[in-house]
Amino acid sequence: MKKTITLETFDPIEIYGAGNKILERFCTYFPNLKVVARGNRLMLEGGENDIDEFEIRFAELTQARKHKLSLTPYDVDDIFDGEKDASKFRMNGDAIIVHGTDGKPIKARNKTQQDMVKAYFENDLVFAVGPAGTGKTYVAIALAVRALKNREIKRIILTRPAVEAGERLGFLPGDLKDKLDPYLQPLYDALGDMIPSRKLQEFMGDGTIQIAPLAYMRGRTLDRACVILDEAQNTTIGQLKMFLTRMGPNAKFIVTGDASQIDLPHGTESGLLRGMDLLRDIKGIAAIRFTSDDIVRHPLVTKIVRAFDKAGRTLPAASDGSPKPDSVSVGRPDKPE
Repeated sequence: MKKTITLETFDPIEIYGAGNKILERFCTYFPNLKVVARGNRLMLEGGENDIDEFEIRFAELTQARKHKLSLTPYDVDDIFDGEKDASKFRMNGDAIIVHGTDGKPIKARNKTQQDMVKAYFENDLVFAVGPAGTGKTYVAIALAVRALKNREIKRIILTRPAVEAGERLGFLPGDLKDKLDPYLQPLYDALGDMIPSRKLQEFMGDGTIQIAPLAYMRGRTLDRACVILDEAQNTTIGQLKMFLTRMGPNAKFIVTGDASQIDLPHGTESGLLRGMDLLRDIKGIAAIRFTSDDIVRHPLVTKIVRAFDKAGRTLPAASDGSPKPDSVSVGRPDKPE
């Protein structure tokens, strides 16, 4: 059987890729088809079922291009991986987000993580809050790495408030980076799961990936970037406003936090839930709430979180002056938090 597909909406290079790299990747999924590209026409020869499947998947590829500045071979894999097409990926959030350095696929592990993935594609600012171990930061970083690999963004910026430091920072050895790195290590760990070590060092060396304390964000305009604020429960409302107003054109912002683990000085109000409340009715902003049911770490973590949440209703303030645990059901990430 023979059939010809004609591209009418896009220039062929937008779909085939430079040197037909995207088309070649696409055709690897159809080893029994002969495919010849001539200008805006694709001539197919092979079995009827293969040709029908090719047409369906190729339509999904062109549909994916409508949502992106450009296509990459990763978009081809997304269409076929887990038999989830690009539109379903955005609708359901249950396709592979990115492959880890060991080749293991990284994808949403429960319904709330799927909601977070879906919210990322439908909004420019996503709040993800909930208990420890729910995977918020890990999913956020996976989405950022995916966007970087697909060239949807030019850089990834990860930040945390270094509230634990305070006076104790001066007692730690090394320069400022050495003093702050322990607080940022969970972010390095997540990136190391998804980007080979040598490539990660290159990205960090040339500024493609930046990890810095929140104070370093002041005065910047962040465009064509995926920017993640982790541990946002440790920001004041003024700091959160400062961070959110850094958003430039074509940027995606993700804010993660756990309102039950606030490390701010006693009497200082966390800006996370207050900020979410102020912004709740603005189009383009989504709030995803994780609960202890979404925890994906060791099964004991779920029981630990629930025990502390239950006790948090009656516990007095901690002896160090920090606030008692907040019983609001909002949470933290999978690996990093």
